[in-house]
Amino acid sequence: MIVVLAIGFWAGLALKIGIMAAIVPVVALPIIFAELKLSAHMQHRIGPYFAGGRYGWAQPLADGLKFFQKEDLVPDAADKMVYKLAPYLVLGAAMAVFVVIPFGPDLIGRDLDLGVFYALAISSISTIGVLIAGWSSGNKYSLIGGLRAAAQLIAYELPLFLAVVGVVIQAQTMSMIGIIDAQAEYQLFGLEIAGNAIAIPYVFPQFIGFVIFYIAALAELSRTPFDMPIAESELVMGYLTEYSGFRFAVFFIGEYIGIFTMSAIMATLWLGGYDPLFFDLSGLNDIAANAIGALVLFGKVAILVFLMIWMRWTFPRFREDQLQDLAWRILIPLGLANIAVTAFFKVVF
Repeated sequence: MIVVLAIGFWAGLALKIGIMAAIVPVVALPIIFAELKLSAHMQHRIGPYFAGGRYGWAQPLADGLKFFQKEDLVPDAADKMVYKLAPYLVLGAAMAVFVVIPFGPDLIGRDLDLGVFYALAISSISTIGVLIAGWSSGNKYSLIGGLRAAAQLIAYELPLFLAVVGVVIQAQTMSMIGIIDAQAEYQLFGLEIAGNAIAIPYVFPQFIGFVIFYIAALAELSRTPFDMPIAESELVMGYLTEYSGFRFAVFFIGEYIGIFTMSAIMATLWLGGYDPLFFDLSGLNDIAANAIGALVLFGKVAILVFLMIWMRWTFPRFREDQLQDLAWRILIPLGLANIAVTAFFKVVF
């Protein structure tokens, strides 16, 4: 059941902005805390411990307050308007993806017919934000970091899109909910549990596409081992070098929002999204179906986020030539081959 409120345009816009402003800390802060604790565990450290009491659960909040108290500096040589705009462009691009992510059968901002295309297109706007951040800072390290980011993000946009095409061919729709419904109907050998048919998520027939998208998503987020645009050992802090205070925090939050949205896209396209796959939500009332669906999606996203954190603290940084070779010589040919094989089996069988 979808409830429509009879409110004006500006009131509706303000309500939506308020909802998004509330979602940002709910999504970003747990991921930041998880990275702090998991990275500490992987390096045999305690990690945050005192902030907020035992286990340091309030450490992300303390870091946020610290950034708010720092002075907002703008370099004299910077293009001030563009310099100030860049962080919000990156954060806005990450937040806009929430519009098409289905958290439950009715928990979606808008079920677009071109939902997959919208999600990938709007997320690529962050490339512009990173590039103008480096260019507008008036700093050579920032400029080099911005150019590296642009080259990297453009190179990995292609395998990102190619990986999704296989899923779209198999589901025969670009609607996010349509893809979830197609996975709910995709069965293998008529397997059942307690009389319920077991749906097979697309991660099995589209495993190559899943791996390609996962690697490309790490590169899009500039996460280790794809963090050449920052490369603190070479470029101080890359395109972020001149940013301080709240604007630096906006970039930081944008990264973690991007981790969640990319994981949610992967969970939706390859893992069945909010659908548990082993029982049917349609037999439940609307509230129960949406609540269970949201919990299922968050569980799948949590697994993918854990893998991203694990990757960051396991592998060393690629060289620039290795990074480009991986995209152009391996991922793109694999993506094209995956499309060809998927199309062949879809037509023949």
